[in-house]
Amino acid sequence: MTTQLAIYDMDRTVTRRPTYGPFMWHAVRRLAPWRILFAPALLATGLLYLLRVIDRGRLKELNYRILIGRVAPEKLEQAIQDFAEAQVRTNVMEGARTRIAEDKAAGRRLVMATASYRLYAAAIAQRLGFDDVIATDIEYDAQGRTVARIDGRNCYGLGKLDMIEAWLQQQGLEREAVHIRFYSDHISDAPVHHWSDEAFAANAHDRLVRLAETEGWQVLDWRDRKRARPPSAPDRSPR
Repeated sequence: MTTQLAIYDMDRTVTRRPTYGPFMWHAVRRLAPWRILFAPALLATGLLYLLRVIDRGRLKELNYRILIGRVAPEKLEQAIQDFAEAQVRTNVMEGARTRIAEDKAAGRRLVMATASYRLYAAAIAQRLGFDDVIATDIEYDAQGRTVARIDGRNCYGLGKLDMIEAWLQQQGLEREAVHIRFYSDHISDAPVHHWSDEAFAANAHDRLVRLAETEGWQVLDWRDRKRARPPSAPDRSPR
């Protein structure tokens, strides 16, 4: 029997706004407000990224080290739960909630696949009824404190596809035995769109809309509108 999967990106696919920056600021205010003094250093890390001296994964590691550092999980947990609760309450598009509920009602296994840290993405996913989460993991030291290093790969671009395929293996699921719906807003997820059985460009920016039109993928717009937008009418509003 074919297993039905519905895989969703998170930021700007399910949520209206990105979650990484807001989580970092939420955590620093809750855990160590004095670290805000280090905020100017974020300009340097951002510049290194723009100059392509470092990649997205390294940017995440450096910013986490600057703003959060080593934290015991029990100290971090309440900040994570409070952040997730606020995101689900204020930052989830109603159209996304509706489609998630429809996929679940149809018997599809719901999977969130996001470049965001599992630390908080899992808490958001759990509240939305997801069954599984594929996300960027963080390392822990011998005392169980979070360390500003990514454990494995940043779940982004081709790395996301590799991590989804590795997850399928871990679950004992053969690619030929699953039917996969995939939803994302960003061109970086095009490898997963191409690999899936049903590809959806959700709340997509222009580059992904153009690719979706070429490939025949369905274009959805959940940005405070509940109707799907046909591929022939791409959204040209600024992102």
